[in-house]
Amino acid sequence: MVAVVDRVRCGRPVFSVEFLEPRDSEGERQLWRAVRSLEPLDPAFVSVTYGAGGTRRDRTIRVTGRIAQETTLVPVAHLTAVNHSVAELRNVIGWYAAVGVHNVLALRGDPPGDVHGEWIRHPQGLAYAEDLVRLVRELGDFCVGVAAFPYGHPRSTDLEADTTYLVRKIRAGAHYAISQLFFDVEDFLRLRDRVAAQGIDLDEVPLLPGMMPISTFRGVQKMAHLAGAPVPSTITSRIERYADDPKALRAEGVDIATEMGQRLLDEGVNALHFYTLNRSLATSKVVSRLGLVPTRA
Repeated sequence: MVAVVDRVRCGRPVFSVEFLEPRDSEGERQLWRAVRSLEPLDPAFVSVTYGAGGTRRDRTIRVTGRIAQETTLVPVAHLTAVNHSVAELRNVIGWYAAVGVHNVLALRGDPPGDVHGEWIRHPQGLAYAEDLVRLVRELGDFCVGVAAFPYGHPRSTDLEADTTYLVRKIRAGAHYAISQLFFDVEDFLRLRDRVAAQGIDLDEVPLLPGMMPISTFRGVQKMAHLAGAPVPSTITSRIERYADDPKALRAEGVDIATEMGQRLLDEGVNALHFYTLNRSLATSKVVSRLGLVPTRA
């Protein structure tokens, strides 16, 4: 098994990418084009989000399995507790293992239909992500990641409480964490400081910053709302001037992401995680500018 944490802790800067679960056959073809485009750059790992409780779950499992079996990439399987009994979760974990996927991102997940709605536990399911971490670890030799929230989970009372929940997930057996989207590097660095202050060795349990090159003004507003990530006025002013010039706006988005990535690397962060929205060009440009060499020589 190739463990994500080993790829991330390889001793040099690396990057990883996340794809969205495809909604239909055309979406799957688009995702696969992005996979093949990024494969030569050898990201440390790639992941596909999980359509909890719906038919897209099966498509996600199939695509993740294809990545494991048909590419040189290391896939990470998303898994959520939404609308699943423990028995169903055991089956899904077994399906992933059967197709050769042994890296899992364990998430409680968002409520179906409204990410900010009330979260209701399945009667025979799990209540918290830390419970899912324990379940995955009990069922086999899996490398498990979890989510981190620079601005706190929407249901956390404050940042300190949210950091405590993250630390509990790590102590339940998580090997690494990936942050939600942010647009201010200082917010990620403060998260890193809070986690370290609670006794977590971030050399052993890496914390990856989640980044997304801006491609459209409406798109960044939507993603910022979903992630609860404020967009600094300094960034807003930079992209608003190109509201009527999509090509220039995308170029500015690449510039902003490159600047953020360089700042993170300068601060000792050795792994950057990119939310691609199933597009590869912007991420490829940022990675190239930052000089993130392939992790396999």
